[in-house]
Amino acid sequence: MPPRVEPYPGAQPTWSTPPTGGTVPPRPVPAPRADRPVPPNTGQWGTPSVGQYGTGAPTAASGYPPAAPGFPAASGYPPPGGVQPSAAAGHPVQPGWPGAAPPAVRPARRRWPAVLATLAIVALAAVAGLQAYQLDRLGQRLAETDRRLAQAQDGDGARLDGLDERAAALEKQAGAAFNPEAVASAVLPSVFRVRAGQFTGTAFAVGKPAADGGTNLFTNFHVVEAVWDGGGREVFLERTSQRFPATIVKVDKTNDVAHLRTSGRFTGLVTAPAAAKSGQQIVVVGAPLGLEDSVTTGVVSALRPAQGGSGPAIQFDAPINPGNSGGPVINGSKQVVGIATAKARNAEGIGLAVPIKVACDGFKIC
Repeated sequence: MPPRVEPYPGAQPTWSTPPTGGTVPPRPVPAPRADRPVPPNTGQWGTPSVGQYGTGAPTAASGYPPAAPGFPAASGYPPPGGVQPSAAAGHPVQPGWPGAAPPAVRPARRRWPAVLATLAIVALAAVAGLQAYQLDRLGQRLAETDRRLAQAQDGDGARLDGLDERAAALEKQAGAAFNPEAVASAVLPSVFRVRAGQFTGTAFAVGKPAADGGTNLFTNFHVVEAVWDGGGREVFLERTSQRFPATIVKVDKTNDVAHLRTSGRFTGLVTAPAAAKSGQQIVVVGAPLGLEDSVTTGVVSALRPAQGGSGPAIQFDAPINPGNSGGPVINGSKQVVGIATAKARNAEGIGLAVPIKVACDGFKIC
């Protein structure tokens, strides 16, 4: 703040309280101090002259002495004599004075980093959005691919199921188809040539193993008749170069069946649960004229009831000869349907077999 100017002694107060009317009376001009001479009445600033500040500005010749030491000039007025304060003289330079240095311009804040950061964020957001869109499209395409694969797998599964059913049907048909080779290969290991004294015939293993661990067999009674009637019970089973002793356990003269047992263990053939039918294809295995492992084929010609004290018989047309007696008659399912027992004399294609059910019921070994 500028120094307070004190009034001269005896002077009236400079300021007065405004009247209640609201008008301010004119302010009296203070009287000059005694220690300072009053310049001629040539105006407030003295005689107009052209000085540092132009026409009418006070100069050094106007009679104003310089301010007393420590008494700064009033703000807004130039010092007497046109001398400007300077920072070198220890006085601050007021802005706007002639000769004063222009005010320092604050450098504008650089906004490029913020702009670049904003642009980078926008670019990253755009890239992220694009990637999210691409991932979504990829997910949709993968889901569509999975759906198509599932449909294809379902279709393949249905086709495979159809193929399995057709394969099963074909296997069933193939199993139902008559295959003499398959039947012979399955049956031959269980069929033997029987030597009973001077007579030969055929026998075959049947059913489960015997109680003593041996094997039960069927043959014709007339094959072992001479031994049985002579009081003997031992016969021999021959296959290739092997020979196994067997015992005559029981005979059925009426149906021409005999039950044999051997200590050897052999696979028994399976008997058919149903009776043979006319037209059914069959395989007859035996040792005609002593020729073991002989196989002939034919069909069931007819089913003959019991006649003249003999039981029922299966008529078939497969060729048989002496030595086939007691051999198995096999159907296409590799099951025994009968026991070959005779052939018609002076005729061809007429053979007879004992139904396997008659033998099983009589000996209880099937």
